[in-house]
Amino acid sequence: MKIYSYEDLSRHNQIKDCWLLISGKVYDVTQFMNDHPGGDQVLLSIADFDDVGHNEFAKEMMVKYYIGEIDSSTIPVKRQYTVPGEQTKAITRDTTSSFGIKILQFLVPLMILGLAFRFCCWYFV
Repeated sequence: MKIYSYEDLSRHNQIKDCWLLISGKVYDVTQFMNDHPGGDQVLLSIADFDDVGHNEFAKEMMVKYYIGEIDSSTIPVKRQYTVPGEQTKAITRDTTSSFGIKILQFLVPLMILGLAFRFCCWYFV
C-alpha cells in the first residue's frame, strides 16, 4: 500500500489526470472520467462521495481505482474565517432579532388576511 501526501494528491486535479480522496483512501479515477453518470465535472468538484448517495455497485467499482492511502499529517487544517478587525471577539448570534422576525412572519400574513376580509365585507355589504 502506497502512502501519498496531500501535495501529491493536489497535483492530480485535471480531466486527464484525476485522483480523489475518499475516506482517507486515494483513487485514480482518470480512466473513469468519461464514464461517470454525472459527468467529469462532478468528479472534479468538491462533492463528498458519501453525501451523494452512491449505491453498493458504485462502492464496489471503487476497488479497481484504489491506489493507496493519504498521509493524514499532510492534510491542511481548515482555517476558520474571522471577521477582519474582530479577531479577539467571539461571533455570537443575536437571538432577539430572529425572534422578532419570526413574530413578524406570523403576524403580517394574519394582518393582510384580516384587512382582505374586512375589505370584502365592506365592499359587498
